Parts: sequence; structure tokens; C-alpha cells
Amino acid sequence: MKSTTSTIEPAQFRNVMGHFASGVTVITYHRGGVPAGMTANAFMSVSMNPPLILVSVRETSQFIGHVGLGSYYGVNILAEHQQDLSLHLGGRSIEGLEVPFDQTLAAPLIQGSLAHIVARVIDIHAAGDHVLYIARVEHLHCGDEAKPLIFYSGAYKQIHTHDPVQWSSEFGW
Repeated sequence: MKSTTSTIEPAQFRNVMGHFASGVTVITYHRGGVPAGMTANAFMSVSMNPPLILVSVRETSQFIGHVGLGSYYGVNILAEHQQDLSLHLGGRSIEGLEVPFDQTLAAPLIQGSLAHIVARVIDIHAAGDHVLYIARVEHLHCGDEAKPLIFYSGAYKQIHTHDPVQWSSEFGW
């Protein structure tokens, strides 16, 4: 296979990738015994059986110094009303904001999130300027129904949903 040098500019790549709408998560972990978190939208499920997830973390993140093989991390899928938490844990500190951590499981979780996952790291891979953490899911919880926090084209967005069209009745199927 022929090796090529990339001519893709980082800003252009970021712009194009920003056109993929994603939910917003906060990845939580213990940093020196204290709950910590970071905002991430580079999160996905990997496998149904066994249940595996993946989070992509910048190689400069504090997460890397505190989470290794066998460690636990939490995934908090944020609701629209949690935008301030996302900003705060994404590096834009909001003075006086208290993060409502629940510390009853192996990883701290954020109260009021749409859903929670606690997973144990089983594999770690370097990937460019990021590190991929693959983990086996050990706990799941769905919270109250609310609208999700969405990130699209470099900004938080709202989505408006409706029930799907009943194709079978409308079109005689």
C-alpha cells in the first residue's frame, strides 16, 4: 500500500466533522480519590455482546494520568438543561457551579443526566493525538425523560421531535 502525506488542514477537518450532530456526555472518573469529569462527544457503543463502549480522550487530558486498565469511568448522557455542566467540565469554568456527583458506584456519576453508564477499562489504544479507552459496561441507568443536549457545527443545539409517520396506515402498507 502506498503511503501518502496528508494535506488535510486541522481546521478544515474539525469543520467537516462538526457537521455530524452528536449528543454530549461527561466522562467521570476519580482523580486522586476526588470525583472529576470532562465533556466529550467522542463516545460510542462498540459491541452488544459483550457490552462494550469507547471514549476518545485527548492525549493531554488529565483523565489519562488517572484511568488505566482495570479502572472505571462513568458516562453521563446530558440533558438540555445541563449545558452549564458541559461548559464547566469542558474547560469553561463557571464560578460557583457545583457538580452534583453521585458517588455510590465504582465511578462518580452526575445526577439529573438522561442516562448513566459505568464501565471498566479493558483496552487502551493510542490514536493520533487521542487515546481510545474501550470498557466493558457494568451498570446502566436511564433517568427522567428530557430533551438531550446536542452539539452540532461547533455549538449547542436544540432538537424538536415528533412521532414518526405511521407509514403502514397512511400508505396502506
